[in-house]
Amino acid sequence: MRSPAPRVVQVTVADEADLVRLAGAVAALLPPRTFVALHGDLGAGKTTFVKAVAAALGIDPTEVVSPTFGLIHEHVGPHGRLVHGDMYRLSAPTDLAETGWHDAVAGAACVLLEWPERVAAALPDERIDVTITIDGPTARTFAFVGHGASAARVVDALGGPDAR
Repeated sequence: MRSPAPRVVQVTVADEADLVRLAGAVAALLPPRTFVALHGDLGAGKTTFVKAVAAALGIDPTEVVSPTFGLIHEHVGPHGRLVHGDMYRLSAPTDLAETGWHDAVAGAACVLLEWPERVAAALPDERIDVTITIDGPTARTFAFVGHGASAARVVDALGGPDAR
């Protein structure tokens, strides 16, 4: 028997204040060792979302910058190590070996990865996919999909009382 399709929860934010509230809710729900794959066009707000999640986890958001050129940034906060990766410049999952990715994510409390489609074959089965769509100058829609039991519980909690 096939398992049901993962639930999709969409949240629309009007501005940065809404984004900060959403990131706080997400950060409060994340279990240890969570992997979050961030999808979206250039300028969608992937790094801005990571900054807001980092701040909610007690990490100085001014320390969080796009890792497009460094590929991997690590930040340590009161809840452990947050790894922020950007795979935009990679062309295949085999390129990960040269980046130090596997060592960086080992033992991380939370991993947030931009441009995960570049390394799709290397993504963990247990993860939260977040797709950010630009709706206006400051408005965005976030679509959350949980893959695996732990990730699905996070997405269900974001969906409110009608969660399965």
